[in-house]
Amino acid sequence: MENNNKNTGEQLKPMHKKHVFLFYCVECEELARKVAAHSHLITLQSINWRSFDDGFPNLYINNALDIRGQHVAFLASFSSPAVIFEQLSVIYNLPRLFVASFTLVLPFFPTGSFERMEEEGDVATAFTMARILSNIPISRGQACVLSVYVINFDTERFYFGDHVLPLFETGISLLKQRLHQLPDADKIVVAFPDDGAWKRFQKLLDNFPTVICTKVREGDKRIVRLKEGNPADCHVVIVDDLVQLGGTLIDRCHASTFGRNTITYIYVPDLLVHGTWFFLQKVLLAHGAAKVSAYVTHGVFPKCSWERFTRKEDEQGFAYFWITDSCPHTVKAIENRAPFEVLSLAESIADALQI
Repeated sequence: MENNNKNTGEQLKPMHKKHVFLFYCVECEELARKVAAHSHLITLQSINWRSFDDGFPNLYINNALDIRGQHVAFLASFSSPAVIFEQLSVIYNLPRLFVASFTLVLPFFPTGSFERMEEEGDVATAFTMARILSNIPISRGQACVLSVYVINFDTERFYFGDHVLPLFETGISLLKQRLHQLPDADKIVVAFPDDGAWKRFQKLLDNFPTVICTKVREGDKRIVRLKEGNPADCHVVIVDDLVQLGGTLIDRCHASTFGRNTITYIYVPDLLVHGTWFFLQKVLLAHGAAKVSAYVTHGVFPKCSWERFTRKEDEQGFAYFWITDSCPHTVKAIENRAPFEVLSLAESIADALQI
């Protein structure tokens, strides 16, 4: 009996914390330093990122002998096709240096929204990227842990092979902490731009009242309307996983009223179809929202499209626009620019490295 109690006590002991040697790409240096600041068990390591005259990478992993038998991680940013090859070269090499375990932290999975074929000939690049990452070598018998923030959990988790263990994280907990800090925290209503966003996030935000919008295509027209919920007199926060808004855009927008309580905004893009964030805001304000804010985990904003969200004196813009630091180029670009605020993934990444 005494031995059984002893064994039970040993099982209940807290899991042993591991010391992690964290490498990182050039773009992620600031985030890597924040991650290390959250734990004395994380030691930063460096790589010499150089190029030959022909442009191909000339890389060197410093202290390669010292990481034998150690837990190793790499913080990556696949911000453009130009940087993916050099990072993959390091990612494929680190597990082969006789390390005890290897974790790849890829906050933004860039092809995550291209996960299916709508017609024959479409290339589902999310599956291609998953196949590439599934071939990361094992480290002394252990599969690589791949930590990713918010992709389409229901389908893309099955794209990865048996050599990697995908760990899907979310930044929603950071948003919830920030919302509780607001002076009007008791007036927060969460708005989902479509049913897909509602399915992905509603269980994580079920302690807030919700509003669901819908987007309908009728030929060249894109119609945004309120489907469910009441935003009147509330601080409404639109929640989604990413925002792009790429390209040069010229939009025509006009409002029409259908029925007593439904206000619909129809917009016809002259050049490229882009996200409906501005029109979601207009619909919510038209339904009586006191103010509108937004949150996305990944603020991609190609071609400086974030500039469209900066406040202008003659219009009611977004009160806040929260993003995480999963896209380093964007974080640098929007620094100290209202209405943007950055919610750092550093603590969450530090915790994930202990799994």
